[in-house]
Amino acid sequence: ILVLGGSSGFIELYAYGMFKIARIVGTCLALCLSSDLKSLSVVTEVSAGGASEVSYFQLETNLLYSFLPEVTRMARKFTHISALLQYINLSLTCMCEAWEEILMQMDSRLTKFVQEKSTTTSVQDEFMHLLLWGKASAELQTLLMNQLTVKGLKKLGQSIESSYSSIQKLVISHLQSGSESLLYHLSELKGMASWKQKYEPLGLDATGIEDAITAVGSFILKANELLQVIDSSMKNFKAFFRWLYVAMLRMTEDHVLPELNKMTQKDITFVAEFLTEHFNEAPDLYNRKGKYFNVEKVGQYLKDEDDDLVSPPNTEGNQWYDFLQNSNHLKESPLLFPYYPRKSLHFVKRRMENIIDLCLQKPAVSVKKKCMPLWKSETECTRRLFKFPFLWNNKTSNLHYLLFTILEDSLYKMCILRRHTDISQSVSNGLIAIKFGSFTYATTEKVRRRTSFTSSAYSCLDAQFYDDETVTVVLKDTVGREGRDRLLVQLPLSSVYNSEDAAEYQFSGAYSTRLDEQCSAIPTRTMHFEKHWRLLESMKAQYVAGNGFRKVSCVLSSNLRHVRVFEMDIDDEWELDESSDEEEEASNKPVKIKEEVLSEPEAESQQAGAAAAAPQVVIKVEKLDPELDS
Repeated sequence: ILVLGGSSGFIELYAYGMFKIARIVGTCLALCLSSDLKSLSVVTEVSAGGASEVSYFQLETNLLYSFLPEVTRMARKFTHISALLQYINLSLTCMCEAWEEILMQMDSRLTKFVQEKSTTTSVQDEFMHLLLWGKASAELQTLLMNQLTVKGLKKLGQSIESSYSSIQKLVISHLQSGSESLLYHLSELKGMASWKQKYEPLGLDATGIEDAITAVGSFILKANELLQVIDSSMKNFKAFFRWLYVAMLRMTEDHVLPELNKMTQKDITFVAEFLTEHFNEAPDLYNRKGKYFNVEKVGQYLKDEDDDLVSPPNTEGNQWYDFLQNSNHLKESPLLFPYYPRKSLHFVKRRMENIIDLCLQKPAVSVKKKCMPLWKSETECTRRLFKFPFLWNNKTSNLHYLLFTILEDSLYKMCILRRHTDISQSVSNGLIAIKFGSFTYATTEKVRRRTSFTSSAYSCLDAQFYDDETVTVVLKDTVGREGRDRLLVQLPLSSVYNSEDAAEYQFSGAYSTRLDEQCSAIPTRTMHFEKHWRLLESMKAQYVAGNGFRKVSCVLSSNLRHVRVFEMDIDDEWELDESSDEEEEASNKPVKIKEEVLSEPEAESQQAGAAAAAPQVVIKVEKLDPELDS
């Protein structure tokens, strides 16, 4: 399940990253869905009157947990349907590309002929005269020989045949098969919706799915109509171009092959019907399309427009169509797919997509929530990629963890909030604050030298869970000297949640009240470290990211330009002595991975010398040794 949230005002849950199963109103700074799918932890920020209040919500998603097999089946169906819709879109795009602009030449040249001719005879009569008597007027002869030409007519006929054949194959092989598959999956989804015990709690709506099935049926009907138009147009154009080609050869007194010269009465009748149907002038069409003619009828189905078809199919004399129109019962029957004779294929496709999207937006997850206000700031919090608070889900113990600091009131404490993924259950030590006390160094054999940082002035800059049992923290020593005031610490949770003194660290306040108003009620544990810490020298470390599976922690500087990567193993003891002689000895010890790193003062001096240099990130990879030999 993919969970998306941010400043948009909505939190959305998607199964397989595609099928939306929930939408919750609210902005968020951080979120985490539990692995058992019982609850979703969200940290929100609400701004009002120049101040912002940060709160923690735990949203119950038990419906996902209880109906996970059903949600999975619905999501799989949705992925099939979504993929088929995309497939149909691509097929329609290929059909539009197969249709060529050259097919419009006949319409545009006939329109130009109407505008330029001086006689009152219609274009239809001109061609009829040529068909019956074999003679053309001077103006028609000029149109045919100078504008259309014998070579141009032959090329136009080949283009029409090639283009129509390609579109026909795409409709049969892809558009129809994709639509039928879509109809199959929607019918299965309708069957699932009929099992109300399983799918009704998820909001699957049988009525909406029936509407989607009907819309797909209408699209299939329109695709079949396009096939009929293509088939009819190919036959008409083939006969018309064959007759016109012979007529133009005779005008040029060229030799006409005997097989072309044969024309039966049936062929003459066919061409005459074609001229009667397609060569009528339509002045109202000129205002819409800038042409008087619409001889080419396939392109109107492929244009992505809301306008009605210029030349809709002729339904006069169709017995089935007349029967449906005269029957009130069948006209409203849900068993018959509605037919849109005046709409294009694109229009019916868009309508189908909208209805399918609507029927698949119904599934939803009902949500209960627990709210805990954390703190209120007088200035709106700045949103950055790396920033407290941090959420973590412990899959083994089914716990939500939240790491945060109450910035204004408790600078030197890091708070850890933990909640059970089942909001009806509670856990001990639900809220505890960590104060970092002293950091000492000692070898494992014997204490040779001991250096202690006991200023008790360590502020927490950033923290993330390294694994289920350890938190990686970046600290700043507020009284330390420049370049030696940042520490990287591995905080074991076993020492935080010590079962022996757990009763002493119970939160005595109320979770319904903001925590910054009851800081004294938050139990505070002071931690002292003799191992699992490292002094970060020559770097203003600010952010951290850890990965316990890969045993790596990554530290980023405050100016977002320097990165240091540490190979870590929390089972070993890793410490650092502050004295200079130990540093010299440690520097002679071989390091596993070593790359040059620029300190920030050096980087700044280089930037001043080369202002045009592009910003870059400098990375150093280090091995944290368990011991440093003297």
